[in-house]
Amino acid sequence: MNKFKSARTLLLASAIIGWTTPALADVKDGVDAWGRGDYKTAIQEWRGPANAGDADAQFNMGQAYKLGRGVPMDLTKAEQYYKRAADQGHLQANDNYGLILFQSQRRKEALPFLQESANRGEPRAQYVLGTGHFNGDFVEKDWIKAYALMTRASAAGLPQATSNMAQMDKYIPLDQRRRAIELAGQMEENEKRVRTAQVGGLRATPSSSTIQTAQLPASQASIPTPAPVPAPIPAPVSASVAPSMPKAPAPVVAANPAPRPAPLPAATSGNWRVQLGAFSNQNKAKALWNNLENRVTGLNGLQPYLVAAGSITRLQAGPFTTKAQASKMCSNVKASGADCIVKAR
Repeated sequence: MNKFKSARTLLLASAIIGWTTPALADVKDGVDAWGRGDYKTAIQEWRGPANAGDADAQFNMGQAYKLGRGVPMDLTKAEQYYKRAADQGHLQANDNYGLILFQSQRRKEALPFLQESANRGEPRAQYVLGTGHFNGDFVEKDWIKAYALMTRASAAGLPQATSNMAQMDKYIPLDQRRRAIELAGQMEENEKRVRTAQVGGLRATPSSSTIQTAQLPASQASIPTPAPVPAPIPAPVSASVAPSMPKAPAPVVAANPAPRPAPLPAATSGNWRVQLGAFSNQNKAKALWNNLENRVTGLNGLQPYLVAAGSITRLQAGPFTTKAQASKMCSNVKASGADCIVKAR
């Protein structure tokens, strides 16, 4: 069961040991100054190495211009610095460059960068592409791929993705959602292979000469709340930049929506569980749990269990003191469009 927290402050990347050139030392000194809140000194340390071609310094300058710290906010200059770093293979710069292109409505240019970032598991890029595939506005309409991408972004802790999935549930048929969950499991495996292949490559993980912006909480992020089909889900933008955006069309409300089931009290012991699925691949079971735990009332307060039965892994949750409590939870799960059966231990 994945639990995620959103940070409100700028975080420094994890430190590595050893600096071999004055240029790298300058970039690291700039990161230290940034961490103290001395943004002007940080800019002074980075500008020279950035102009000399240091990719970390270029990325950091892009962050500074995007946030308006130590320099006036300037998205055009941020974009230029991101591109220079991305052209050298800087992965974080690639992520932010694609997002800032998309935010600037240059979607065709942004698409290959977003796709590369999404393949590596970058949740903001997965959210953008998932939204696009759902609406069919800048990529082909593909609800299975849309739901799979949104599942991965939600599993990474992006709250806007979890909100979007609740909207999608109203329109995507159950059989397509099941296929999407399987695809999300395949995507997760591919992300692991891509990340493994990048070990030892340029900036496979942030270095201590790179700064990064943590995800903002939902109340502060600039990604707008999505509206359901037929009004398109508004296109998201980078979470740390908030330009003025046109308001989305008013959503069409489904007639007589089902009331949200009342939450169930969590039990600490008991001989009953609910079974949510059985899979030949354990990762698919985990993907289903990540999908359901924040969408079904009361489920995220339960303990998930992966029960091996030969070559099959059964996803169960509990415990429940009585069969009636387990049955009520199954009703909640089924109301979301998923399968559920009551099991005795």
